Amino acid sequence: MAESFGVDAERYDRARPRYPGALVDRIVAAAPGPDVLDVGCGTGIAARQFQAAGCHVLGVEPDARMADMARRFGVGGGVDVAAFEAWDPAGRTFDAVVAGQAWHWIDPVAGAAKAAQVLRPGGRLAAFWHVFDLPPEITEALVTVCRRVMPDSPFNLRAMTERAAMDVYQELFTKAADGIREVGGFSEPEQWRFDWERSYTRDAWLDQMPTQGLLTQLPADRLAEVLEGVGAAIDAMGGSFTMRYATVAVTARRD
Repeated sequence: MAESFGVDAERYDRARPRYPGALVDRIVAAAPGPDVLDVGCGTGIAARQFQAAGCHVLGVEPDARMADMARRFGVGGGVDVAAFEAWDPAGRTFDAVVAGQAWHWIDPVAGAAKAAQVLRPGGRLAAFWHVFDLPPEITEALVTVCRRVMPDSPFNLRAMTERAAMDVYQELFTKAADGIREVGGFSEPEQWRFDWERSYTRDAWLDQMPTQGLLTQLPADRLAEVLEGVGAAIDAMGGSFTMRYATVAVTARRD
């Protein structure tokens, strides 16, 4: 699944939300210099934001289709195609290692060890994610249709209706922090949180949905059924809704 997002790389870059400028600025301010390694860089969404903040960015991305898009969209330091755990840094070192929406695809101990290897003293590791709770009407529609068209899905669909998204993600944050602690050589991991909102029309949300891991490998007819069910729920809400996001970084300094 980690290498499934390139099935429609242009849609991914167009529809996926960007990261809060305050997050980028805080990571840049906490790093000892401008050289950034973007792990799981995808189409370069985060990389371009760090470049705009004055950084020089190299990407590492396992999906060649996403890496090609990142290069074409202007990731100036280039993109190496590799899984991060197996990537050869070839002696290169960095002031920050970042990962936007990607660290959960990486072994948390092996990933932290590789980050420790390439970070300069005082360098910053920062893995960050968007956490969001859909309006309950949309969540219920999504879970109902997914249970019908994906009865064997490995995802815990029930958790989407029974648990707050932050509670689910907190388990992921803890796993990332524990990996950093196990490797050693880092400061105690912290969580940085940035709250923001974005309004979506029906079409804008349905444009993003096929880029989500739950749906990237779904056949076209089943995907259309999911989109139809969620679209009807948004129509019933007036055709648009406001999403509350919390972008959370798990971060530590290289001693």
